Amino acid sequence: MQALAWLDYTFASAPIWAWLLFLTVVIALMVFDLGVLNKTDHEIEIKESLWLSAGYIAIALLFGGWIWWQFGESSAIDYYTGFLVEKSLSMDNVFVFALIFGFLKIPRIYQYRVLVWGIIAALILRAIFIGAGAALIAQFSWILWFFGAFLLITGVKMLFTKENDNQSFAENPLLKWMNRHMKITNEFHGNRFWVTLIDPKTSKLTRFYTPLFVALILVNAADIIFAVDSVPAIFAITQDPFIVYTSNIFAILGLRALYFALAAMIHRFHYLKYALALILILVGAKIILMMLGIKIPAVIALGLTLAILIGGIVYSLWRTKTDDANRSDLATN
Repeated sequence: MQALAWLDYTFASAPIWAWLLFLTVVIALMVFDLGVLNKTDHEIEIKESLWLSAGYIAIALLFGGWIWWQFGESSAIDYYTGFLVEKSLSMDNVFVFALIFGFLKIPRIYQYRVLVWGIIAALILRAIFIGAGAALIAQFSWILWFFGAFLLITGVKMLFTKENDNQSFAENPLLKWMNRHMKITNEFHGNRFWVTLIDPKTSKLTRFYTPLFVALILVNAADIIFAVDSVPAIFAITQDPFIVYTSNIFAILGLRALYFALAAMIHRFHYLKYALALILILVGAKIILMMLGIKIPAVIALGLTLAILIGGIVYSLWRTKTDDANRSDLATN
């Protein structure tokens, strides 16, 4: 009964036809992406990545326009703010994805395939997280205090914690578990996630998982970890599961497409983490103030988030350019 109540609350936030429309759009986008644009594996260059991302962003903005027309201005502003917050916080995923692909030596030609198939898992996992979060908030409103405090602490910690530039997945517990309990081959077999080979130990045909499958699992694990921050952050904006879920998924879709452009200049965004930390602090403070009866207008929250993100990008580009120039001068001298 509790499970039915959870489903009823989650889907009752919008008409069932609205959910079906959204899912139809997402499925159509993925079919078009995998079945037409990327029917054959190829290396995605920066220009293609930017165009692909622009297309996803345009569709996300149009969907927000439809929400405005169908559900009103307030819901649309919440959607756009949620989209921007998730887009901002998910940029951290790019750095982790790059580390995963580098560690497993995944050829660029197959990287997009891993990212797109990872979206299927993200659709399911985010639905579970958001549905559970919405149900908890409906039953226990005080949990918003916990969300707010968690985001504030996470943001402050990110602001003052020094990054480890030498991260490695060699000691990753999940990777260790897979190596112990699964048959994994070090060789690539085209774009396949698993193959049937003769096991040298048993001389029997056995399913072996390729490095692409390992990358897929690690990418989804990273997405789960980042969802711990991003999902509560969006609940700071709105508790409507439909707005939370749709803005979340559209942001993820566009970011995966943008991966190759960002990965090519990943070093230029080294200082972006400070802007992301400030966004977490902002949404955490927004929740605390809301619980105290002080509501920040959605338009102001959207404007502040956009200003912090743009400021963070500009600062990071300027700072890394200055750092590069200083290193060049030292090398010359």
